[in-house]
Amino acid sequence: MLCEHLSPTRRAVLGASGALFAWAFMPRFAYAAGGRDPRFVTIILRGALDGLTAAPPVGDPDYEALRQQIALRTEGDNPALELDGFFALHPSLRNFQRLYRKGEAAIVHASATGYRDRSHFDGQDVLESGFPTPGHVETGWLNRLLEQMPAGETINPASGGGLRGLAVGASAPLVIRGKAPILGWSPAILKPADGDLAPRLADLYGQTDPMLAGLLAEGIQTGKIASGVNIKATGGPGDPAGMEQMARGAARLIAHPEGPRVAALAFEGWDTHAQEVDRLSKLLLGLDNALAAFEQELGPVWKDTAILVATEFGRTARINGTEGTDHGTATTAFLAGGSIRGGRVIADWPGLKVPQLRDGRDLAPTTDLRAIIKGLAIDHLGASSAMLDRAVFPGSEAIKPLRGLIV
Repeated sequence: MLCEHLSPTRRAVLGASGALFAWAFMPRFAYAAGGRDPRFVTIILRGALDGLTAAPPVGDPDYEALRQQIALRTEGDNPALELDGFFALHPSLRNFQRLYRKGEAAIVHASATGYRDRSHFDGQDVLESGFPTPGHVETGWLNRLLEQMPAGETINPASGGGLRGLAVGASAPLVIRGKAPILGWSPAILKPADGDLAPRLADLYGQTDPMLAGLLAEGIQTGKIASGVNIKATGGPGDPAGMEQMARGAARLIAHPEGPRVAALAFEGWDTHAQEVDRLSKLLLGLDNALAAFEQELGPVWKDTAILVATEFGRTARINGTEGTDHGTATTAFLAGGSIRGGRVIADWPGLKVPQLRDGRDLAPTTDLRAIIKGLAIDHLGASSAMLDRAVFPGSEAIKPLRGLIV
């Protein structure tokens, strides 16, 4: 069957830049620290995650007064999950807590991009483009990182190795758009095609259009690897079940010996202006299950994997009149994977007293997200600091890599 239980999108035939690619003839980037074959996954949470609820600072004496009825505690009904005594974890993140205790997950708190206004669109531009200001929507920092990484030896010289990048979803996230060729994949939303359709199309295009025939073969191969993933019965990338299924399909593709090694996903719906308790509980459960799906599907290559979870900005320190939070500044970044030096919350904690809040309303940022990404790119993928400053995050020379995130 053509891409069984899978609906290949136009981006499964065209790279994000419009460049044609072929599964079997694009070498992956060359780097193997200690003999590793690294995988790197970026998950974008669109809508601005409330980091003070995802990883509440229960040890800060000013936390409960700011959060009032939505404050989390480590005792009572549905308690927060304990981490280190000062920071806790939302009760929906049980898989993340398990990984944290195994030393395979970490949190970087009070982190943010360099963006300081509160527009979702501009904030997402800065987060995903890697430029210091909004309006740069041609390429993303992850694609530019791929473009700069040298192609090297492949595991299977006969086939030429695997693709370098994977974009998951109906459209490629900006973070992975650019000149470097990528594979595009989206879970099925249409019923499976008849079993004889694929060979009929292969025979037709094999005789009339060899290039399209090759791309069709690639789409079929992609579908077979990610077969069984279907979000037809879910609400898509903003639905908890949809998040898990997107992660499961992505993991199967990057776990493949000749598949891509870098992936980008985007989960929607994190704008919790009202009734945050129920909404964020469901969203964080979806994220937690997605991380567990990566761990399960990656199997033995989980040990060589680093996952970054980031959002465009945080939310206000105080709750509003509808038991939600408004657009803020600093938030949390989550790290997970067998390559992560975990079991810790990394934070230069700014405090929650009114004079310590940014503009008297937001958690103040003390760690630049670009420092986190630079540290991961250097220690996990073998990127150079000069290349990151010049091409991946232009104008970021003053932002030094946060090292020591990788085992």
